[in-house]
Amino acid sequence: MTVPFATSARSSVGIEWELMLADRESGDLAPRAPEVLAAVEEASALERYTITGELLTNTIEVTSGVGDTVAAAVDDIDDAIQRVREFAAPRGLEMLCAGSHPFARWYEQQITDKTRYHKLIERTQWWGRNMMIWGIHIHVGVEDVNKVFPLINALSLYLPHLQALSASSPFWAGDRTGYASNRALVFQQLPTAGLPWSFTEWRDFENYLDGMVRTGVMEDASEVRWDIRPAPKWGTIEIRACDGMSTLPELAAVASLVQVLTEHLSRQLDEGRTLPVIPPWFVRENKWRAARYGLDARLIVDADGTQRPVTEHLRETMEMLEPIAVELHCAREFRGLRTILDQGASYLRQTRVADAADGDLREVVQHLIREFRDGPTLREHLAQPDTGR
Repeated sequence: MTVPFATSARSSVGIEWELMLADRESGDLAPRAPEVLAAVEEASALERYTITGELLTNTIEVTSGVGDTVAAAVDDIDDAIQRVREFAAPRGLEMLCAGSHPFARWYEQQITDKTRYHKLIERTQWWGRNMMIWGIHIHVGVEDVNKVFPLINALSLYLPHLQALSASSPFWAGDRTGYASNRALVFQQLPTAGLPWSFTEWRDFENYLDGMVRTGVMEDASEVRWDIRPAPKWGTIEIRACDGMSTLPELAAVASLVQVLTEHLSRQLDEGRTLPVIPPWFVRENKWRAARYGLDARLIVDADGTQRPVTEHLRETMEMLEPIAVELHCAREFRGLRTILDQGASYLRQTRVADAADGDLREVVQHLIREFRDGPTLREHLAQPDTGR
């Protein structure tokens, strides 16, 4: 099977953000996305962004246009959110985002009436019905198809860092799971999800797809649900490992890290260097550690098995990459990573709220609603005085 890889501007950025709709008063998930989407469709028809439905009728996905910078892509996302709010707020609906809803249960949710979703549930049964998960997808343009799998293999070293920064699913169906990202372990139960296979060339991917399509596992490349995957239609590498981010500045920060890391590794390929990788068994262990411990994880950072605290390794990596962030005009967003490290990722904030409320998870949902609604927009965030390091 021949799979063409589209032409894409190097290090361009696209972002997808999956958002929950919830009742303003109770915090319960609201299965009203079809109603909101019908209302918003005409008003947003000519915009750069798109607003669409997802697997569950309580979910809306907002997608940016192709951005030359992270700020351009996140600006599209901001505009899309404001448009959704115009139609959601009068209906008593709020938006929020995390990797999981703290107390919702799968049997109370409704599936969007689309053939692809019905087929997914029919095949995956209990696990498919339990996909009450929300995430972000970050695309970065790659100008040469021969770079795709060397970049994916090298970026896999940093998936746990991204997972720890974004971890926001410590609760599941009313229980405290003990994991920073329960979503990461639930999502990988789907048959084409989880960590990617260790391919070295594009033809390996073509052979994989050929076999999967011939045996009826999937219909096309869009059903590859790896934590990091090629997106042939767009000419990008797509990072899918992250939980849903709870605020817009955090989304911008993580998107900037993905963009800068990809550009850094791409430059190493241009110089004829072999990119650093670690054995797949270390990659798998790192994923579990980041899901379990979040920003307290100790990760395996090289092929020799050296272990480092994820926060320490992240700060060193950020210092190394900051000049590239300046070149790519995302230095302000990039410095937002320090805010996450200093103040704690969403999973930590949620558990603090739960502790203060004697375990009342409705208070956690209201906290998430407030963060999403009242937190700074990207424009407000970038307008704040720059304190540098």
